[in-house]
Amino acid sequence: MISTCSLQSGSNGNCIYVETDDARLLFDAGISSLTAQRRLAQYERDIREVDAVIISHNHSDHLRHAGVFHRKFSIPIYITNGSWRAGRSMLGIVKKTCFFEPGQILQFGETTVETVPTPHDGVDSVVFVISSQNTKLGIFTDLGHCFDGIEKWIAKLDGLYLESNYDPDMLSNGPYPIWLKQRIQGMGGHISNGEAAQLVSESAVGLKLLILSHISEHNNRPELALATAREILGSSVPIALAQRTQASEMFTIR
Repeated sequence: MISTCSLQSGSNGNCIYVETDDARLLFDAGISSLTAQRRLAQYERDIREVDAVIISHNHSDHLRHAGVFHRKFSIPIYITNGSWRAGRSMLGIVKKTCFFEPGQILQFGETTVETVPTPHDGVDSVVFVISSQNTKLGIFTDLGHCFDGIEKWIAKLDGLYLESNYDPDMLSNGPYPIWLKQRIQGMGGHISNGEAAQLVSESAVGLKLLILSHISEHNNRPELALATAREILGSSVPIALAQRTQASEMFTIR
């Protein structure tokens, strides 16, 4: 069994909580330590009991508060050397850093965290597969594009946070400059609502929960992401949303 909630998701800051029988983990630290503490307390979880904060890449919406988490709550930071070097100015003084290589498996008791390299344009960008007993949860945001081999990972999962970043029409007609629109749609950017839903449709086998995540503020709407997923997936899998400004509900995946 895995319990999880998104504390926040989007370009304004990302942080996901995952709990198993023998580990309490935070993935990314793009929100303030006080916000994370308060949102975890809503579910009677104490941030001081978190075993690690694991960083997906060096972009500020995933990294910028990790050093404060460490200094304020004594949480070890797990990060790649590349992301550490690229984001060191955001981290400040850190006394306990655990380095890993993209593709490495991290161990927390009987809980494993597989780190899966992605083509997203962050340094050493990875996504995660958390395994506890016979349950697997994926945290798949900032993908770059639907890279080769991603289907085999999704086929293994019971639960999945998956970016559903933008609606193509909203992005095309939106306020972003051309270079940024091209970056978002490019090989190192993000995937759209339709791409996310199609990926699940073609790859998922026993998926019990899909949580649409990293939804753009300017190029998407939560209800549009959900409607697109429903149109493609029907009622084949329960779908939830990770919010930009608040915590999600606490989900239990078995």
